[in-house]
Amino acid sequence: MSEKSSMLQQSSNPVLRVRPRVAWGVLTYFLYSAVFYAIFVLNGVDYKRVGESDQTLLLWYVIPLSGGALLTIIMATVYGWWRLSLFEKRSLSRWTMTLPILMMVIAIVNMLIGDFAHVTPLMWLYLIVGSILVGFNEEMINRGQLLVALRSRFGETGVWLLSTAMFAVFHLPNIFLGIGAGALFQVLIAFGLGSIFYLARRSTGTLVFSMILHGLWDFSNFSINISTSFPIAGALAPLLAIAAAITVPIILRREKRRDIAQSVLRTRI
Repeated sequence: MSEKSSMLQQSSNPVLRVRPRVAWGVLTYFLYSAVFYAIFVLNGVDYKRVGESDQTLLLWYVIPLSGGALLTIIMATVYGWWRLSLFEKRSLSRWTMTLPILMMVIAIVNMLIGDFAHVTPLMWLYLIVGSILVGFNEEMINRGQLLVALRSRFGETGVWLLSTAMFAVFHLPNIFLGIGAGALFQVLIAFGLGSIFYLARRSTGTLVFSMILHGLWDFSNFSINISTSFPIAGALAPLLAIAAAITVPIILRREKRRDIAQSVLRTRI
């Protein structure tokens, strides 16, 4: 390889201050969990009452997520993983966007039917800010930095399974924060919905769409929880979760077979 072509190749690669390793991604995951839940506990959170008022939204939604966002930004900058976290080198087929788009439609319909007469402008502001932070934080940690780290050792099926399982387990401490045994059901649902966020990243080629979808979903659910309307999104979440848990491994198996077939074809040429 000539010196000129070597320089061009290096310039096209993202600058990594830290080489991706599983341990670094896991470290970020646990640091984020520690910061988020420490603020949660210090503020005396009661998960079921998060949307009760502007004060509870600030203390139990915006502030913990703001602390988590600061940690997320610091770690991504220290590692130099921004580009790898935000963009895919290769996307899945466009039809795999079906579940993410369906999830987005359900979230929008969920909000359109809501009765928000008693929701104040300040509550709306905190809901919007908190939901943006949820989308950024949890996707950057689980479908961003953790994905980059896991890909240094595992195949894509393992990457999806481990990153999504860790995203689901992240919700387990809620068992002690007002939800009780219902947190176990939340973990199962989170695994399925996390699989849809994974599809959103892989099908569009960017984590940005996953962030938008995740933030929209949480905004829809939190806003409807403080209204007097039927929570369509919450009712349909189990069906979405089951569909995703079944669909994603099938998609990844097909992708792996296609890659093997292409690899064999290249060796024959």
